[in-house]
Amino acid sequence: MKRLMSLVLALVMVLGVAALASAETYPDGTVSIYCTGQPQFLQMYFDDWLERNRDIAPGVTIELVQIETQAAGRQKISMDYLAGAYDDMPDAIYSDAVGIVDLASSGLLVDMTDFYTANADLFVDGAANDATIQGKIWGLPDSVRPQLLFYNADLFEQYGVDPAQMTTMEGYLEAGRQLKEKSGGEVYLSYIDPTTYTWRYWGRRGLMPQANARIWDDEGNVVIGSDEGAKLALGFLDTLNTEGLLYKTTMMQPPLYEATDNGQIATFYIGAFWDEFLRANLTKTAGAWRAMSAPVFSEVGTAGAPVSNFLCVVNNGTNEYAGLIQKMWFDFHTDNENRKAWVNEMVEIGGAYSNPITKAMLEDPFWQETAAFYGDTSFRQAEGEGLNNPSKNMTVTIKDAEADTIISAEIEKYVAGEQTMDEAIANMDKELKSRIGQTEIP
Repeated sequence: MKRLMSLVLALVMVLGVAALASAETYPDGTVSIYCTGQPQFLQMYFDDWLERNRDIAPGVTIELVQIETQAAGRQKISMDYLAGAYDDMPDAIYSDAVGIVDLASSGLLVDMTDFYTANADLFVDGAANDATIQGKIWGLPDSVRPQLLFYNADLFEQYGVDPAQMTTMEGYLEAGRQLKEKSGGEVYLSYIDPTTYTWRYWGRRGLMPQANARIWDDEGNVVIGSDEGAKLALGFLDTLNTEGLLYKTTMMQPPLYEATDNGQIATFYIGAFWDEFLRANLTKTAGAWRAMSAPVFSEVGTAGAPVSNFLCVVNNGTNEYAGLIQKMWFDFHTDNENRKAWVNEMVEIGGAYSNPITKAMLEDPFWQETAAFYGDTSFRQAEGEGLNNPSKNMTVTIKDAEADTIISAEIEKYVAGEQTMDEAIANMDKELKSRIGQTEIP
């Protein structure tokens, strides 16, 4: 029955998208989109977009539904599909590469290959790479954001520590040691989270790709326990932690921001998206922050791996708004004037936004402007420069969502002091081999 329903949904997908591509107006109703983060700010843009497009969507509303994690969103979509509750499924979801592989392999995403390919020349090179599986594109790129290093310039000046040394991981470590010594242990280089965020941001999105680390070899065998890149990445995190350079606190919660504003946390090695959380939550240290490209492992030589986010149309059985979502996405990335107006509003209210990913938009000097929060330096320029010399993102397989759960559990036990990093690596290797074994490399 499940296989038959998949075939039916696939047929509806093909016929539905083809029919809607030429539709002049869309039926009354609500376009539901799952997303993490702070969707209220993007909601503002799309509400205005609808008002400008009432000729094709006179009775349509858009609802960006906040989900706690992308994994939670994927789980709900899958459960609604298996239960036959297609009306409860969203029309789209913002997803990363792991989520795309998971949902596309289950037939729950609409193929965007033809639509995106027709517009690909407008976008920065490789924008859709992480949404491409065996030649098919399953998501429309929403952002391509580099790994950056945010640092409190006032703290570095106060303690006489040169931030320029942080172009390498060795220099980053040394900066942390100097800050700890000169502050009498009051200032930490960065943070470490006792939950899943440590693997997600320090590991998968940060140190692992920069160290050219692997979970699987080219044949899909588990190699994380013996991989030199994994040892380099997780060993570096272990050094930071065991030397007492990381402040233990939960990410994206008030205690983290309070400690940062109080001068206890000096840097954040994390994706460019962290800009929105700094601007929204730090008041005492506003103006002190700067951004630079991520430090480089000398052994590897490449900077941070870009993290892409994609707008994926969910194959919910009707796909009646697929064409409207495509147009909405296209306008967001090509309508420079309305995009800039929205960004100016976000700056005024402290809302979230990202750099554009279309070549024409990026040529506008607007995307090099300075910001008071960054001491009248340009975060936007730093974000653009952070895409230079990038590391390659880790290979994502159909088993990576499950693998992340296994690996993160071992990292969490490490942060809690229940095991050493060497034990954590050995245990994750053992568990991956036992519970997953070999996987298919796309």
